[in-house]
Amino acid sequence: MNNDRSSELTIAAINDLAPAPFGGLAHGVFLARVADQPAVSPAARLGQGAFLALRLVDLLRSDAAPVTPDVFRYQHAATERYCQELDAGAPEAAHLVGLVHSAMDAHRSGRVALVGPALFAYAHFLEDEGQYEEALDVLETMLTVGGSKLSEKDLTAGLLRNARVLRKLGRFDEAEATYAAAGARAESAGDRYSQLLSRIGRTNIAVTRGNLAAAQTSYEAILADAELAGEQDAQARAEHGLGVTHEVRGRRDTAVSHFWNAYQLYEDEPSKLRVMLDLGLTLRALGEYDAAHKALTMVVESEGERDNHTNALIELMYLASARGDRVGFERWRDRVVGSEAQVQPNIRVDFYMKSGIGMARFGNFGRAADMLNAARALAAEHGLHEFEFRVERLQKGLLECERAVDACSPLEQEPRYDFEPVREVAASLAQLV
Repeated sequence: MNNDRSSELTIAAINDLAPAPFGGLAHGVFLARVADQPAVSPAARLGQGAFLALRLVDLLRSDAAPVTPDVFRYQHAATERYCQELDAGAPEAAHLVGLVHSAMDAHRSGRVALVGPALFAYAHFLEDEGQYEEALDVLETMLTVGGSKLSEKDLTAGLLRNARVLRKLGRFDEAEATYAAAGARAESAGDRYSQLLSRIGRTNIAVTRGNLAAAQTSYEAILADAELAGEQDAQARAEHGLGVTHEVRGRRDTAVSHFWNAYQLYEDEPSKLRVMLDLGLTLRALGEYDAAHKALTMVVESEGERDNHTNALIELMYLASARGDRVGFERWRDRVVGSEAQVQPNIRVDFYMKSGIGMARFGNFGRAADMLNAARALAAEHGLHEFEFRVERLQKGLLECERAVDACSPLEQEPRYDFEPVREVAASLAQLV
């Protein structure tokens, strides 16, 4: 059989399917990229490559009709050729090539579990890029294709990651059930660390749902158990969770201490940057502008996870407006413009809202009104009711501001506090290189 022709047929099939609704098509979420931009664009081609690679992995499923070795080799050859023609410098392309190779190794050896690590790594990459629906698709593929053939460790890790992505998507009931399932498996296997991660995940959901007192009690118990078990990463996560809980409850000075403890305990760079972002936000709210700028700049310079990076840029923009630095405000704002469409709706609403606040602070009430209107419309579109109410209050304040011809001091100017633990953390932060 002519391999060039086989590749052409496979890609043609994708192009025929792309205009159709994606809901009923396995891995169709990746074809959504074609709907958003030209089919020949790098992002769309990567999406098509992911679709092909995952359809190849589906052939390994034990509950599917078996395929002959020739059929698998044919599909593998077509998929491999397509993926190797993708942008060689794109990290996603490297993940796809590795996934295709792992699928062939699994097929040749008859050990389906061999494809698990490649699927897990690809899902982790997509999650870091903020592509949560796509990450969920890959994780579900890992769990359904691998199933009981995965090692207990890989299966539990897959469930925990699956729950985490469901939580980020706001599917809290499913996330909670999946965390519980992972915890039960970890308990049966005597895996203390995964048990702690399961508890932390469920407590994170409690914070999101507003059960703050219960969440604080849970985090404190987890922290004690993690210290007893010598699980440093779980200790860091519990400290981080306590920081978030105290911040939401208005105890920002206490939150700062927990965030700093978490930063010191975390060993991996992405986690350090996530908690550094939270620390920067809280320091800014406390009026510790120099320390906040240091923390947020560290996140921006890292070029880490997309959502964290964008959030840090937005906060630096907001901080510049609070300090009356119009040039800095516009500079940071320009770095967000153009990339905000790639992040989650709540981050985009936050950007429009804080752009509006900044413009009002500098007396540009017309543009401020436009930004707040855009923020409110987007919040309503995505059911972000808390943002809606907050923007509505800001819009009322904007009218009062404009009538007073004031530089908008009523619009969310943070008070300044003086807490010894906060000063200590700010001083320690200043020492970081």
